Amino acid sequence: MRLARAASRQLALGSASQGVTSTLTFLAKLMHARAVVEIGTGAGVSGLALIRGMAPDGILTSIDLENEHQVAARQIFAAEGIPTRRVRLIAGSALTVLPKLSDGAYDLVVVDGDPLEFVEYVAQAQRLLRSGGVLVLHHALWKGLIADEANEDDETLIIRESLQAVQEMDDFTATLLPVGDGLLVAVKA
Repeated sequence: MRLARAASRQLALGSASQGVTSTLTFLAKLMHARAVVEIGTGAGVSGLALIRGMAPDGILTSIDLENEHQVAARQIFAAEGIPTRRVRLIAGSALTVLPKLSDGAYDLVVVDGDPLEFVEYVAQAQRLLRSGGVLVLHHALWKGLIADEANEDDETLIIRESLQAVQEMDDFTATLLPVGDGLLVAVKA
């Protein structure tokens, strides 16, 4: 994890806090996750946390627009001794890749990509998750700005809209965890 965090700093990326990574590992382990989608690979910090909690035969599919991020993540996974068959790194736009993934085939979908696309990610996650699957939205508190009703920055508005969308979907039961920058966790009926 130290290597992944160092690679994140080197690429000038933020990385998931220790609380967020512990929660991701816990959720993956609790669910015995075998099929996980991660939107936003970064340098592999959250991916590493997910793999640590997943079933030994589980496969992580991680999508990132930046190939450089995935190269760093691949190096981190290799250094950790994670077999290449357990990680499927896909370079490209998540909104192009996600529609190509199978309906109802995933245990866990973790959203940590472009905040301006969160609403679309939520819609895709609803389709991708099996019954009992879990959606995790990272940055649900967005630097403490979500609760500030006067804040109308684009990212804040879109994240608010995505949180509202999850709350309004009949097939999700959600809770907000005040971990790191906030995690919205929702289980699909």
